[in-house]
Amino acid sequence: MEKIKVLLVEGIHSVAKTRLEEEGYHVDLISHAPNEKELIEKLKGYNVLGIRSKTEVTKKVLEESKHLIGIGAFCIGTNQIQLSYAKSIGVPVFNAPHANTRSVAELVIAEMISLSRQLGDRNMKAHQGDWVKSADGSREVRDKTLGIVGYGHIGSQLSILAEAMGMKVVFFDVIKKLPLGNAKPKRTLAELLESSDFVSLHVPETPQTKNMITAKELKLMRAGSYLINASRGTVVVIEDLAAALKSKHLAGCAIDVFPIEPSSNKEKFVSPLQGLTNVILTPHIGGSTEEAQYSIGLEVAESFRKFLKLGTTAGAVNFPQVELHAVEGITRIQNVHKNEPGVLGEINGIISKYGANIQGQFLSTDENIGYLVVDIENMKSEKLVDEIQKSSRSLRTRVIF
Repeated sequence: MEKIKVLLVEGIHSVAKTRLEEEGYHVDLISHAPNEKELIEKLKGYNVLGIRSKTEVTKKVLEESKHLIGIGAFCIGTNQIQLSYAKSIGVPVFNAPHANTRSVAELVIAEMISLSRQLGDRNMKAHQGDWVKSADGSREVRDKTLGIVGYGHIGSQLSILAEAMGMKVVFFDVIKKLPLGNAKPKRTLAELLESSDFVSLHVPETPQTKNMITAKELKLMRAGSYLINASRGTVVVIEDLAAALKSKHLAGCAIDVFPIEPSSNKEKFVSPLQGLTNVILTPHIGGSTEEAQYSIGLEVAESFRKFLKLGTTAGAVNFPQVELHAVEGITRIQNVHKNEPGVLGEINGIISKYGANIQGQFLSTDENIGYLVVDIENMKSEKLVDEIQKSSRSLRTRVIF
């Protein structure tokens, strides 16, 4: 264990470092997001990498870091990682799909109320000495309709909170989802946009969601409605949104994610939405609460621990799933291989050749790779592992314990 070194970047919560060090791993923590060149250089001394949303794990990074055995995204999204290539070289990627759910949902609730009461503009005016005491344009959110695009972990949590405040909830998702409470599904995105006073986006970054909200979709929204995006910056065409606000078709918006974001707190932020009335702009802080970052740190660190110590891949976003427990008195070997006929027989033949006894064997596959974990008694030679790895179809072989 002491030979495994972990690099955590982007100011990941220190609880992750503490948790992994308790297991005997060497862990280093840096506060910034390294660029491709720096990351390649830094990874030369590490086996495991933990990132947040700004660090790009490109194909080149992976090609230059073949010694990596695992990657963790200490956030929900994993689009900043070349998942398919990581899988092709036997590297599982873990994330934290649940830990910041409440934080994002609470921010959206706060933004809906702030937009409905024009709190951002009223606050700014008061700081400037202007006393704007008026009910014009200020409304309650009760009895208004919230349309949620993407009814996953965050969207469904937001649904519950909104209903508790007396709002009506509709949602649209490309996958059939069980409605919670009194929420009602809409057949199409257009139907949702046309029937909602507030539209909140909670979708992943995919080719299908890129530029999902353009001038066309914004025109479908009710006059005087509001748009909230705390999902991915590429989902909304910002220039079209700015135009819809300037024309007064939309009454306001709250945007937490942007197509281009500063790489650090020192870099200047520029957006076409700056200076517009009743517009809330936040620096990608949807999941940035102390509670969420602590939970994310623990969640991904636990995934690392179970993978490194036991071989468990449950929760990996790009890998076959295997859940394992510790067994005394055996040697555990993990092998990632191309999913082709005859691989398991070949590996078992090698094990038999060295006179080892298989106590347990766990295999899970997808269309590309197979993930095999073998518990062996009477393993007397490290050459067994070397020979398994030398197979033309093996991608990665490692002794876990």
